[in-house]
Amino acid sequence: MKLASYKARGRESFGAVSGDGVVDLKLRLGANYTDILHLLRAGALDTALAAARGVRPDFPLRDIELLPPIASPEKILCIGINYANRNTDYGDQEPPQYPSMFYRAPNSLVGHEHDLIIPRESEQLDYEGEIALVVGPGGRRIARQEALAHVAGVTLCNEGTIRDWIRHGKFNVTQGKNWDASGSIGPWIVTADEVDLTKPLQITARLNGEVTQDDTTDHLIKSFPDLIAYVSTFMTLKPGDIIATGTPVKLKRDETSRWLKAGDTLEIECPAVGVLRNRVVAEQ
Repeated sequence: MKLASYKARGRESFGAVSGDGVVDLKLRLGANYTDILHLLRAGALDTALAAARGVRPDFPLRDIELLPPIASPEKILCIGINYANRNTDYGDQEPPQYPSMFYRAPNSLVGHEHDLIIPRESEQLDYEGEIALVVGPGGRRIARQEALAHVAGVTLCNEGTIRDWIRHGKFNVTQGKNWDASGSIGPWIVTADEVDLTKPLQITARLNGEVTQDDTTDHLIKSFPDLIAYVSTFMTLKPGDIIATGTPVKLKRDETSRWLKAGDTLEIECPAVGVLRNRVVAEQ
């Protein structure tokens, strides 16, 4: 099942994507489930699937505005330097013992087909194509062998970065990772029953149609189960939490043209999920 948050006819809702349309689940499930986050907290994915099965879509996708699948997750956790080629690109031959991590704020990520904004304070808007895990059943100290049972589904993330601002602090990158509308997430969540998380997933980024990142998750340094087990050691994972699992190295290495420019179109794709597409604009 593909779960999407969207706006149609001026009203925010959520639903199940079916072909070229979406079945309105907020309408069918009533007040108990107001959004995807409430659905996950209630452990009600099977209820949603039953409500959408065999139902004609209420809206064509072309007539809705897709929003970030989960508007206000408790945590957006990002993993840095987690592909082998990117670790080597940083000059490290040995894989790190522990993951690098940082937080993102929800308003730093826009939905599918929304604009990415180059701020007035910097020209260095960069992008990072990633697969993101959405937590279903929460937990603390989750065993690695049980970790995938805690994944509700996967989505795509452009973990956009204002590069010169990640160097403002001595030990942190928070400033460069949390500019409003600097990244994106979506277009929807594909539930775990439709994705084999034990097999490699391909992640590709295209800038104006040119492939600039292309790799598979079998090259992750820390796998999906590794990440869930590690993070849940020191914090309780909650339904709807998001873990962006890292980005591969860029294929194009021309430093003079690495930053996004107004008018660019960026696409992040995983065949098991779909395509996350955004245009770039300069802040007015």
